[in-house]
Amino acid sequence: MVKRILLSALVLVSLLAALLLAMKDKIALGAEAYLYGYPLVMMETTRVHSAKYIGPENQLRLVRQFPNAQFKDVVRPNVDTLYTTAFISMKEGPWIFEMPANDKRYELMPFMDAWTHVFASPGTRTSGHQGATYLLVGPQWDGQVPKGMTLLKSPTDMVWLIGRTQTNGAADFATVHELQNRLRLTKWPQPKDSLSSSTDLKREAKPAWHVSTEPSLPPVAQMKALSTPEFFNRLMQLMVSNPASTEDAPLLARLAQLEMKPGQAVHLSWANALSFSLGRWIANQRVMKALNTKAQDGSWSTPPLKLGRYGTDYNTRAAVAMVGLGANLPEDALYPNTALDHQGKALNGQHRYRLHFAANALPPVKAFWSITAYGADEFLIDNPLQRFALGDRDPLVFNADGSLDLWVQATPPDQNEKQANWLPVQMDAAFLLNARLYWPEATALNGQWKMPVVERLN
Repeated sequence: MVKRILLSALVLVSLLAALLLAMKDKIALGAEAYLYGYPLVMMETTRVHSAKYIGPENQLRLVRQFPNAQFKDVVRPNVDTLYTTAFISMKEGPWIFEMPANDKRYELMPFMDAWTHVFASPGTRTSGHQGATYLLVGPQWDGQVPKGMTLLKSPTDMVWLIGRTQTNGAADFATVHELQNRLRLTKWPQPKDSLSSSTDLKREAKPAWHVSTEPSLPPVAQMKALSTPEFFNRLMQLMVSNPASTEDAPLLARLAQLEMKPGQAVHLSWANALSFSLGRWIANQRVMKALNTKAQDGSWSTPPLKLGRYGTDYNTRAAVAMVGLGANLPEDALYPNTALDHQGKALNGQHRYRLHFAANALPPVKAFWSITAYGADEFLIDNPLQRFALGDRDPLVFNADGSLDLWVQATPPDQNEKQANWLPVQMDAAFLLNARLYWPEATALNGQWKMPVVERLN
């Protein structure tokens, strides 16, 4: 009896193995197609969520204060800049985006298309301190740009502006609020009843908008909850207004063989649905494994330099959309990070650490830099000082030889002069460090300069 059961089990395993072997090509296609389409579906999910819980489309949303340790909406929030964001529909455009002259603070106003590619990055790096007026148009627009305007043409109908303005601590909010208030997003050509071309679309003239009181499920969780057929149906419908790049033609041709085409409903056979579901699962596992793979020598990990312009690197593009939707171009910001000390051991608040920058070896930037501590959950760490980051805008105390030591630990340093350089973490809890280099110099971009290892002291 036992032999018969074992024989049956072996036969079943053999049949299953043969089935998977026969399906391997479609499983691989399912994995590739899932990673390819993830950013577009994620952007749409985020856009709908934002319109329901954050603010209306086609209007600038001004974030007025830093997040604190209770903020759980986005992982690894920054305490360096205040955001100016908007989802913008090019079906309702064109639009005028005005950036007045600003010599007070570094600012960065990148525009992303629906596939998360940065197609324009106005700001201090690209435009200097002088003001500029931009005409933002969609992929089908073919007209004459008015004198005094610079054309920004989106490849897709969906656009996301996710701007940042340098903010030197909470005491700097008032100055940055003034700079934010001067930014304008207006319809073009101007409505006849508009009082001024520099007047923002009047919110009071529109129906009152209210944040939804329904329970909020984060976009990442919504993506996980989508069935595989629903995911691909959404993808194909979204691709009508947000067309693929010409570089994507080979993949689209393979999908077309399964009757998966933009604008058409997707009807997967049970075998194809199973293959694509397995491919989706495998793709997710591979991305998570890659994201959790850390350098074992204690060096810092730096995201690839193709951020914001991915080409056909669908894997990297999907991984960024999963953990950091809205990534800047490397020329605008670099984000080295580490969860390991110089011995390759996990950072933990039961130990004390030193980050030593040699003289003349601080992060090479043309704007500013910072280092933020996050808990294992990737959110800010609560502490009595409410100090979540240290950077060049803080009153740091340098050593006599010009070098700089930052102290990362749960308890205050013994010497008072060291406390200005203290980045608090939580006792007996794992944590990670995330550096931010805004407008990095060439030595940081080409790898000639690297972050120093985190030295464990006890």
